[in-house]
Amino acid sequence: MSMDLFSLEGKVAIVTGASTGLGQGMALGLAKAGATIVGVDYVEMAETQEQIEALGGKFLGIVADLLTIEPIDGIIEKAVQAFGRIDILVNNAGIIRREDAINFSVKDWDDVINLNLKTVFFFCQAAARQFIKQGSGGKIINIASMLSFQGGIRVPSYTASKSGVMGITRLLANEWAKHNINVNAIAPGYMATNNTAPLRADEVRSKEILDRIPAGRWGTPADLAGPVVFLASKASDYVNGYTVAVDGGWLAR
Repeated sequence: MSMDLFSLEGKVAIVTGASTGLGQGMALGLAKAGATIVGVDYVEMAETQEQIEALGGKFLGIVADLLTIEPIDGIIEKAVQAFGRIDILVNNAGIIRREDAINFSVKDWDDVINLNLKTVFFFCQAAARQFIKQGSGGKIINIASMLSFQGGIRVPSYTASKSGVMGITRLLANEWAKHNINVNAIAPGYMATNNTAPLRADEVRSKEILDRIPAGRWGTPADLAGPVVFLASKASDYVNGYTVAVDGGWLAR
């Protein structure tokens, strides 16, 4: 088997939430495989840009607030103006709010659903329209969660949003496969990122989590590099509508 199946040379990838954590890890993985990266976040992405350019890669940073869908069309336009096309979308940007369901606020519900689900859907739509216009297909990778499969506690809007991400990933795969657009998702397990900082700081809860993970450790952003390159490359051309768990074995327990 030729490793060219995994090459992303000449491809342009948009990665949301690219400043740190999982988004940064996936952007670096895609860049190492040869992709040009368009990073999107609500803050500057100097560290990500520096690391990608140190690899000899190209990076365009676009600062945008994805709590609304307003910036989406402009992001697509800037990417196409800069590099002539887009080939890959990684919908990684997301937030989490923790509170007992009995006390959960409307704002915490709306903010999480807007970014984690509404923006994800409409970014997929905008990317697909560009892929169809280009006539060359494309790859969409949404970032789901363990809570796409499980209920969790004290994160009702996050659980709802990530369950929805897995659902729309299936639906869009059904509709767009005929255009040679592959829509899949990655469900990270418990990762050492900003979102899990409160859990890792709680010694009791952290031990409970680690005791259940067969791999015996928290995941890292680098653990997503291989899966995202696979789903972005020709190697996954016959993979449609699937959510890949990258969880150290959490769901197998």
